Amino acid sequence: MELLEELRWGKTPACIHCGSVAVYKMTDAATGKRNKRFLWRCHDCKEQYTVRIGTVYEESRLDLRHWCYAFWRASTSKKGVAALEIKRHCQISYKSALFLMNRIRFAMAPDQATAPKLTGTVECDETYIGGRPRYHGQSLPGRGTRKTPVFAAVQRQGEIRRRVVADVSGKTLKAAIREVVDPNARICTDDFSAYDGIGKEFAGGHRRVRHTKREYVRGTAHTNTAESSFAIIKRGIVGVYHNVSKEYLHRYLWQFDFLWNNRSLNDGERTVAAIQAAEGRRLMYKQPLAG
Repeated sequence: MELLEELRWGKTPACIHCGSVAVYKMTDAATGKRNKRFLWRCHDCKEQYTVRIGTVYEESRLDLRHWCYAFWRASTSKKGVAALEIKRHCQISYKSALFLMNRIRFAMAPDQATAPKLTGTVECDETYIGGRPRYHGQSLPGRGTRKTPVFAAVQRQGEIRRRVVADVSGKTLKAAIREVVDPNARICTDDFSAYDGIGKEFAGGHRRVRHTKREYVRGTAHTNTAESSFAIIKRGIVGVYHNVSKEYLHRYLWQFDFLWNNRSLNDGERTVAAIQAAEGRRLMYKQPLAG
């Protein structure tokens, strides 16, 4: 509890209701030690609160040690961690482990309103995740199947933005590019026809590699970074999660994107960043899943 308090407030604890720093720790009258619930009280608004309030673990009955462990595993496992593993290690129910992991992924979600657009050279690509191939025993491209389309834009030596999209039409993919890529950037894609004409909207132009002709690199033109990011997700789903429904896929993308965007941090720093991101991310039980 005290670790989470320090990560959230540092040396200046503040009231989560009014923002006042005139706060104090509540103690037990008989022993003089801290209240068992680790309550704080504000001198100004007189409200009581704990470090849980206003975070993804608010109103959770799970011990915070389980939350800290799950945050560490989710932040340090390159290909993800299964809820069943959290269940075994923490000795909690599978339902509680799912509850916990889904809220940690919500904490890792990017803030779309403040996230800067990608600059420099940006690779854009699409893939299909989940479902079954069209023909038994064959691993074929996803177009025309019930697989879920996912779009990615990744800045070389920078951050990544991935999302579930409705389809891979030119209208959908170009709208996704405009939303996350700076107009001064240079776009790199393959020769999929949906990207036709997008280069005119970006100052750096549009370079393409002809995958249909088995061309994968031409000078600095390639989409290998984006494709490798998809490979990590697919290996995580096959090897760790085994199956992810379309309804929840966007949450797993949040987690993989968080790991990618914070890859320069060590495991401890990345865990701290995830815990600190939990503030202001309250997720209600009946809140819609899609987003």
